[in-house]
Amino acid sequence: MLFGKRKPSFDQIDVSAAQAGQAAGVAALVDVREDDEWAAGHAPNAIHVPLGQVPARASELPSGPLYIICHAGGRSAQACGYLAGQGREDVSNVTGGMMAWAQSGLPVVKG
Repeated sequence: MLFGKRKPSFDQIDVSAAQAGQAAGVAALVDVREDDEWAAGHAPNAIHVPLGQVPARASELPSGPLYIICHAGGRSAQACGYLAGQGREDVSNVTGGMMAWAQSGLPVVKG
């Protein structure tokens, strides 16, 4: 079992609240998708750390709340679980991921 007897808990946040929180400086947005997905379009000012690199790069993540996003919400939930299991109590999974972000008309940066 990856997390032992008790699975770490974390919050869920919708894309509108995540964008507002990031824009206000309340939290950092961390995109855990692969390089090609990132290049195809990501949220402005997001931090890119592919899921497979999260354990090795967790110490690089800023202190304070983190909103974790991926394509649809599955990989970001895995990243949240890992970070919460390492003692981060301030992680939230962005429900719907970049699919919901783009469908909501929120800004997307390509490249």
